[in-house]
Amino acid sequence: MRHLLVFAEREDAEEVADTVAEEFPQAGTPLVVRETLAGEDDAEDAQWLVVVEDPGDALPPGAVARLESLAEERDGWCEPG
Repeated sequence: MRHLLVFAEREDAEEVADTVAEEFPQAGTPLVVRETLAGEDDAEDAQWLVVVEDPGDALPPGAVARLESLAEERDGWCEPG
């Protein structure tokens, strides 16, 4: 399973990635990537993604709710990948 946390700002994505790595070491180091929205020409419209891998559903119960909370705290959101 893969979870995508989406943010408008790089700083927010990097901070959340650090927090996720600390709280959920079993997920490994989350990847921070820049994703351009489909149909957008302006690079400023790109979003920042934190990619959290969950191989074999190794994250503990409540982890998805925590990921959602971390995203919402920084005006982002969480999507299953």
